[in-house]
Amino acid sequence: MIGLEHFAILAALLFCIGLAGALMRRHAIIVLIGIEIMLNAANLNFIAFWRYGPNPEELSGPLFALFAIAVAAAEVAVGLALVIAVYRHYRSVDVEKMNTLKG
Repeated sequence: MIGLEHFAILAALLFCIGLAGALMRRHAIIVLIGIEIMLNAANLNFIAFWRYGPNPEELSGPLFALFAIAVAAAEVAVGLALVIAVYRHYRSVDVEKMNTLKG
């Protein structure tokens, strides 16, 4: 039987993979993908704790997950716009080459 512990462990593993991807990689798009994986781990926790919680009739877990997905979509739109703008300026999306914010 799959329980809350299994979902929590899976979410923790996803979060760690996303964090490692966001901190260890130098490519800006891979960093954004790592952040998205971390947000998906949080969504998995929202749904799991809602499902195994004391009152699953309230639909609070899916509501939080829906708002988190909307925020993630906005984050991707802004992040990709920034990546495109940085690429046009530096001709690279390497995060280490973008150490100055001069115009």
